[in-house]
Amino acid sequence: MSNRYAIVLAAGKGTRMKSTLYKVLHPVLGKPMVQHVVDQLKRLDLASITTVVGFGAEKVQEQLGENSQFVIQEEQLGTGHAVQQAEKYLANKQGTTIVVCGDTPLLTNQTLQSVIDHHEEQKAAVTILTAHAENPTGYGRIVRNADNQVSKIVEQKDASEEEQKIQEINTGTYCFDNELLFKALKKVSNDNAQGEYYLPDVIQIAQEEKQKVVAYQTEEFTETIGVNDRVALSQAETFMKKRINEQHMRNGVTLIDPNNTYIGADVKIGTDVIIEPGTVIKGDTTIENEAIIGPHTEIKDCHIGQGTVLRHSVATSSYIGKRVQAGPFAHIRPEASIGDDAKIGNFVEIKKSKIDNGSKVPHLSYIGDAEIGSGVNIGCGAITVNYDGKNKFKTTIEDDVFIGCNANLIAPVRIGKGALIAAGSTIHQDVPGDALSIGRAKQVNKEEYAKKYK
Repeated sequence: MSNRYAIVLAAGKGTRMKSTLYKVLHPVLGKPMVQHVVDQLKRLDLASITTVVGFGAEKVQEQLGENSQFVIQEEQLGTGHAVQQAEKYLANKQGTTIVVCGDTPLLTNQTLQSVIDHHEEQKAAVTILTAHAENPTGYGRIVRNADNQVSKIVEQKDASEEEQKIQEINTGTYCFDNELLFKALKKVSNDNAQGEYYLPDVIQIAQEEKQKVVAYQTEEFTETIGVNDRVALSQAETFMKKRINEQHMRNGVTLIDPNNTYIGADVKIGTDVIIEPGTVIKGDTTIENEAIIGPHTEIKDCHIGQGTVLRHSVATSSYIGKRVQAGPFAHIRPEASIGDDAKIGNFVEIKKSKIDNGSKVPHLSYIGDAEIGSGVNIGCGAITVNYDGKNKFKTTIEDDVFIGCNANLIAPVRIGKGALIAAGSTIHQDVPGDALSIGRAKQVNKEEYAKKYK
């Protein structure tokens, strides 16, 4: 088993966000910040991930689930105090512990792996992840000695004029020798203006004990930014979007307007897919080769088959097969399954229904709680009447059925294979295969009545 561990700091209230939502749960491209962090850590060879929670603890635990173990920092007494809460899981264990903030959603597993590798190669007690900042204002500066080793971290307010010119900054991510970390934390004092226990004080303690302290500088400053307010949240969203979109384009996806295309971190897209402007793709979504998505389409947690076209539409938690034509203005709600070569036309709503290969629902229909066979044609305005005010019921339409315009199919009902339903019918009984079913009132014409009415 690996002797590498991770601690995620996620206990801060985030008052500068001015929000009732716990800070690390604010989403970046549809995924909470702390989930981004933990997902990257999960790609490493770690024995455990421990998340330190405080305010909003239950919601963070619910979000991360089994991806982490948790400890609670009941009082907000600083970053050193937060890390100390993980002692019950990590005390006396040999190995490397990486400490990451839960509000740094842009960090990648490659960078985290590089910090750990550098730490172990250097046989260091502490390794600081640093970055080069063109404008380092507000960040702690990394001061190096004549041998290019880290001599100290100096905060902005304490930096001399010369130190303020340093552009290598502390990102707040660290690697520690695990045993040294928890021994040193017992020596950290809260004798400061804030009365808090600061994690960076461990670095000074390590140096006083002649332990080796090194730095690893990442090539990408934007990857290390922490989110403390809505402005930084917007910046993180912009950087993440740019990174993800560029990765997809390099992998053979055409984004007509990358600045107006939003693709989540977990989305998988095949080659020769075209994404039109205004499209938002989130969650656990897979889009196969040669699909065309958009413009102005929203997809979440869906599988989209090869060659499918989805325009001006919304699809959620559904399976959509190959060469499907959907939209404009189709709404595919959760638990829909749409077979190959089907058509879901304009202003059609599909909910918790299976539509088999080659069937068509071309326009202005609601299909809910239904199972539709192959080769079925649903006429304009036809609907499945699935709800009686208390319960939902199922409609079954077998293969090769033709449903006329404005038909109401009152569930539970079964339409047999090859049957015809006359336009305007209200059907509330099963229809045998190959039958014509007409369920409408007899037409009555009253001569000259319209003149009297007017």
